[in-house]
Amino acid sequence: MTTAQVTESPTTSLSSDDFKAAFRQHPAGVAVITANSGNGPVMLTATSVSSVSADPALLMFSLSAHSSSTPTIRRAETVVVHLLGAGQLELAKLGATSGIDRFANTDLWSTLPSGEVYFPGARAWIRGRVLTSMDAGGSAIVLVEAIEASTQEGADEQVPLVYYNRTWHELGAHSQVA
Repeated sequence: MTTAQVTESPTTSLSSDDFKAAFRQHPAGVAVITANSGNGPVMLTATSVSSVSADPALLMFSLSAHSSSTPTIRRAETVVVHLLGAGQLELAKLGATSGIDRFANTDLWSTLPSGEVYFPGARAWIRGRVLTSMDAGGSAIVLVEAIEASTQEGADEQVPLVYYNRTWHELGAHSQVA
């Protein structure tokens, strides 16, 4: 894994409050990311997961420097990215809650044959090898090569979980515009 760093531009003029206000108006899919770099598993909820390339299969996400899970994820060789449906709202909230044992309920998670912790109830999950990460402002961007994926049976009938304007939402036929 290699690490790069992006330096801050001296011409930045947009305030962080204005930037966050703009992005509150942009809906994002919700994912939970798990990793273990040898000191026990960590978990966090992210709305920054994005596909990068289908061939090779690459995805990326960003991590806040303030998250207690960030150091472990940045040291991990592999991660599991869980793409959530509205039926997994409690899982999303679990990953977004600080100061708790996110793995206390052993009925929610299992271990893959390769050793990673994952949540079988997720709509879909992707296990990937961390290729690189780089510092970017108060965050880190992580690039992952997908090496295994699984989609829950009936996932096409499940509605996606979306985060918009500080609130959880679901997408469904009622929200289709074209």
